[in-house]
Amino acid sequence: MPHATTVTLTGHLMDTGILARVLDDVLEYGGDYLIEHLDVGRQHADESRALVRISAPDAELLERIVMRLQTHGANAVDPGTATLRPAPTDGVFPEDFYSTTNLRTYVRLDREWLPVDRAEMDCGLVVGERDGREGGRILVRTVPVSDVRAGEQVVCGAHGVRVEMPPTVARGDEEEFSFMSSAASSEKPQVVLVRQIAERMREVRAAGQKVLWVGGPAIVHTGAAPAMVRLVEAGYVDILFAGNALATHDIESALYGTSLGVDLAKGAGVPHGHEHHIRAINTIRRAGSIAAAVDSGVLTGGVMHAMVRAGKPFVLVGSVRDDGPLPDVHTDVLEGQRAMRAHLPDVGFAIMLATMLHAIATGNILPAAVPLVCVDINPATVTKLADRGSAQATGIVTDIGLFLEQLARELT
Repeated sequence: MPHATTVTLTGHLMDTGILARVLDDVLEYGGDYLIEHLDVGRQHADESRALVRISAPDAELLERIVMRLQTHGANAVDPGTATLRPAPTDGVFPEDFYSTTNLRTYVRLDREWLPVDRAEMDCGLVVGERDGREGGRILVRTVPVSDVRAGEQVVCGAHGVRVEMPPTVARGDEEEFSFMSSAASSEKPQVVLVRQIAERMREVRAAGQKVLWVGGPAIVHTGAAPAMVRLVEAGYVDILFAGNALATHDIESALYGTSLGVDLAKGAGVPHGHEHHIRAINTIRRAGSIAAAVDSGVLTGGVMHAMVRAGKPFVLVGSVRDDGPLPDVHTDVLEGQRAMRAHLPDVGFAIMLATMLHAIATGNILPAAVPLVCVDINPATVTKLADRGSAQATGIVTDIGLFLEQLARELT
């Protein structure tokens, strides 16, 4: 084929299956490959290195293939310098814009490699003015297509772009908790995993970083809300992302002792219980906000009460099926995304509990360097999260109530 370039990969290429996925992607996109060099590590801790020559029938397809391979951490040996084109109008990238990964990314302009401000998948790269300091660097940032403005300089094609994979833990080291494994199993030793998660949370807090929680209403349905309250009060919940449902049923539980009309103490429905969630929403709407309900003494317990009392931020983003919703819920999803992104700086660990929608949404905006644990009774939730690009996700398939109780015991 007339157009070709050589890419390099480094890491646990065999253990993780990255090399096989790279070669499969080349063929799937209509290209061809030749392995020019392969140095395979001998021990579990040894990394491997490969040089693969990629060819394609035209230059545009070759660039698309290289962009695809960068999702696996592959980079062109001779990347050249970046090509910049202005955005033609608000909310539209140039035709050949570079589509980002969630890996740490660098852009080369005039032979200088510039770090991208924050990695996020499925965005564009906008090159802006220098930062405010004297002799400061030119700023390169990830921008979602909805936020790009006409005339902004957008990186186009794969030239001049390099990505870096986060550090991996070689498989076979049973003393380490690997955050680069998408395997999900209900047969893993849960007690050990919970202990390792607790230890990671302690390390993150000691380092001055934040623990991000993403939660679904099953936290309340399973009776685990009191355990999560203890974790909030102990300082292990720095930020909470959720939908209208978690907050609504948590508040319903605090006001009426039910969740979706089911008595959490007896596990049975109560008379007129089906009204409780909408009456809870109405109570908070009358107060003006969740915080106002706490301050006025209307809301005296539950996860949301604990978050307000601890001064911890939460972002609630709604959907078309929401009742109410609560006054704190973002009903514009783009505004909700922006609010979520605003809380990502300094996040050192993320844990997602029983919510496919918000887990995937958060995984899409998290850098791959942030360790991520997804806990759900349904293995498909964890698998889908990893398949959507969050390769750092580690899955635990278990009941949320049991998991949170164990974690609260470890940390409190």
